[in-house]
Amino acid sequence: MRLKDKTAIVTGAGKGIGAAIARRLAQEGCAVTVNYARDEAAARQVVQDIEQAGGRAIAVRANVGDPAAMPTLFDAAETAFGPADILVNNAGIMRLSPLAEATDADFDDHCATNLGGTFRGMREGARRLRNGGRIISVSSSVVGFYQPGYGLYAATKAAIEAMTHVLAKELGPRGITVNAISPGPVETGFFMRGKSAELVASITRMIPLGRLGRPDDIADTVAFLASPESGWINGQTIRANGGAV
Repeated sequence: MRLKDKTAIVTGAGKGIGAAIARRLAQEGCAVTVNYARDEAAARQVVQDIEQAGGRAIAVRANVGDPAAMPTLFDAAETAFGPADILVNNAGIMRLSPLAEATDADFDDHCATNLGGTFRGMREGARRLRNGGRIISVSSSVVGFYQPGYGLYAATKAAIEAMTHVLAKELGPRGITVNAISPGPVETGFFMRGKSAELVASITRMIPLGRLGRPDDIADTVAFLASPESGWINGQTIRANGGAV
């Protein structure tokens, strides 16, 4: 219960890594605002899991690609639990294609959700988080792999890392730390979609620990970055990828 009486907002928390993060922060004592864009049933299941374990949570629908989403999330969190202490910018999209084949719509959507959503989360967090808070944004270890097909996705994630370093310096006087976590391949529906068993096996062989990541691997790292024990870690990108890069 390292985070007892703290409040957290987790974007894209209905499934996969985001859901694991929401459950883990609740386990540490946080009251959690579970954000989702489309799948209400999945988000409400996360809330139910948290409540059944004795925690507190609400589900709030908002598409982070919409400029109005972050004020809506913070308003809902404050109404339910009081001012937020922790923001986890997790929501994102990934459409793979060679850059020569990427469409303007692909570019705009990646920028709106991955980059724009995180930017507006950071901005709202900078304005409304309590002093001593935490902003944690999810990047990706593709910023390091730079694999063909990942150009748009990697570009938005690299920009998130850049903003993380800058915002950490801007918010330091208030005791708010700003960090990013950069997952490697994690066994979620988001990652597995469209991949053959052979491709998954080849990706797994690239990881020194010999397995894909699990959502809880990332959630545990986020919980540490949100905790008092991480107070001297600021402006950093933590690669959680089993040593792949």
